[in-house]
Parts: sequence; C-alpha cells; structure tokens
Amino acid sequence: MRRLSFGLIGASTLFALYFYSDLPQDVATHWNAAGIADGYTDKLIAVFLLPALTLFIYGLLSVLPLLDPLKRNVKSFRSSYEGCIVAFVIFMSYLHVLTIMYNVGFRFNMIAALVPGFACMFFLIGSLLQVAKRNWFIGIRTPWTLSSDNVWDKTHRLGAKLFKAGAILSLGGIVFQDFAALFLLLPPALLSLFLVVYSYIKYQKYAN
Repeated sequence: MRRLSFGLIGASTLFALYFYSDLPQDVATHWNAAGIADGYTDKLIAVFLLPALTLFIYGLLSVLPLLDPLKRNVKSFRSSYEGCIVAFVIFMSYLHVLTIMYNVGFRFNMIAALVPGFACMFFLIGSLLQVAKRNWFIGIRTPWTLSSDNVWDKTHRLGAKLFKAGAILSLGGIVFQDFAALFLLLPPALLSLFLVVYSYIKYQKYAN
C-alpha cells in the first residue's frame, strides 16, 4: 500500500514536470460550480502543491489510528481503511493530472470530470462504514455513536447503504454537467446531516 501510494504521488509529479515548459505562468487551480477556472497559482507552486498536500494527508491518515485510544477496534478493519487511503491518493493524483492537462490546452468541464472519482470515493466510504468499529477518528463520529457500540453499529450499517446509494446518484453529474457540483455536494452533505440526527434518535431509544 505504501509503495503504491508513493509511486502514484511520484508519477503525478513527474507527469507535471514533463509538461512544465508548456504550462502558463499562472496555472488554473480552482474552478467554480460551472466548471470554469476562476483561481490561479504560479506554475512552480502548482506543480508541487497537490503532491505535497497528498503526501501530508497520507501521512496524517496513516498515523491517526496509532493515536486512537480504541486502536484495537481499528485493527479489525485496518485493511479496508488502508484501501480507502490508497483510493484517496489515486483521486488526488487523478486531480493533479487533470489540472495539468487542462492547463496545457485540453478543455473540459473540470467538475464533471471529477464526478467518477468522487463517486468511487463515496462508494468506498460506504464500504468502510460497513465494517468500521467504534473509534475516535474514522467513521460517523457523533457523541451518540461514540457512547454506544449499538448506536455506532446501527448508524454505520445505514450509513454504508446511504453512501453507496449517494455514489450512484452522484454519477448524474456526468449526464447533467451544468448541475455536476450539486450532484457532488448535496448527497454527502444531506446524508451526513441525516445520519447525525439518526444517531441521536437511536441513542435516545436505547438510553431510555
């Protein structure tokens, strides 16, 4: 897993360096909801920023389970968690490659291009929720799920199904590209809010 992650980060960096001379001085690095570039970064920074950020987050995600007071629970789903970390690295590398391609002359709706990547991430998060046991850093962490194994398990079983359904729904952004941002942002936001409320209701039920 570690070699694959480092290899992907290195490959995306080399890809950017290969096209360095073809990049404009100000590289588009941010796009609005319509997929139109509206933010720019100096190309030297742009080439290394995403790989450096990916490496930092990779390191942080790798260390967090070691700091968890319930690390024994994390061991039971560690392989699934590590798989999600690799998927995150793949997504960030994909984003980096898309950014370079856009800036050397290829034109496409960036938000719509990211839809498949986000959909895969949502689905994998759903798979992780399905097996996650109670811990302090990974999963749907509310005061009520952290206080009860029963509430944690019920919330995560439902969350797994909803996030997988949300992954499929988000693919609508490929078809309706003008609304791609809504397909990406609304499902996880609404599902997360619903699951917070759900965990509270379940806790009240079992507490009483």
